[in-house]
Amino acid sequence: MSQIPSTRIAFIGGGNMASAIIGGLIGNGLPAAHITVVEPFEAARQALQAKFGITALPAATDALTAADLVVWAVKPQTFKDAAAAAVAFTTQALHLSVAAGITTDSISQWLGTGRIVRAMPNTPALVGKGMTGLFARAEVNAEGQALIERVIGTTGQLVWVDAEDKLDAVTALSGSGPAYVFLFLEAMTQAGVGMGLTTEQSYQLAIATFQGASELAARSDEPAAVLRERVTSKGGTTYAAITHMQQTELPQHFIAALRKAETRAKELAAEFGK
Repeated sequence: MSQIPSTRIAFIGGGNMASAIIGGLIGNGLPAAHITVVEPFEAARQALQAKFGITALPAATDALTAADLVVWAVKPQTFKDAAAAAVAFTTQALHLSVAAGITTDSISQWLGTGRIVRAMPNTPALVGKGMTGLFARAEVNAEGQALIERVIGTTGQLVWVDAEDKLDAVTALSGSGPAYVFLFLEAMTQAGVGMGLTTEQSYQLAIATFQGASELAARSDEPAAVLRERVTSKGGTTYAAITHMQQTELPQHFIAALRKAETRAKELAAEFGK
């Protein structure tokens, strides 16, 4: 994290993802005085200032000219207007976008620079357990990529992809992925209640099972299919459940759902990247 304490970072947008990154940065030694946030909503500005002690502005000003890195944490539909308001003050900076669907070609056109890294994070970044996919344009040098790794690394894990369109797949898997886990947690909790457990017991069992299985997979060199087979004795309880899921084509439906997410990511780029 050696580069972080001397870096000045501006955030355009002060929502959950910006808060996650800011919290990670300050926790890893970046002085609050080195962070500026542009956030038009007063309540959000006040909350950021109270929580982190950073500078929060209602609109882009020449204060942004000091930024080494500008993090774009805005909604896709507002990115173009936000860029137009800030472009005069950010030409010197490296840019990191966490806006879903907006391509670096569009961002480059709006900001007049190719020094852009595009990221697809997810909400577990709020608790330091995020997973972020990253793509860097050719104009971003090794030093710039290293800085991005240090910044994003404060929120969890990261993976670089070599083609920007692969971020649509990252969006489908990990960007939207926490919602899939929450859906399964809901279903498992409902099932537990239906079988006589309390809601609290069922939810605790479900969460701990996801946490434990994920940690087991992370520590194992074996693929998920092998780990699954090891707990699926033929004729047993797990076998009964897995067989039902396979017979009802749950895995195929789940894969199809992820492809829908990938398609929507591409649609967002076409819709808001003009």
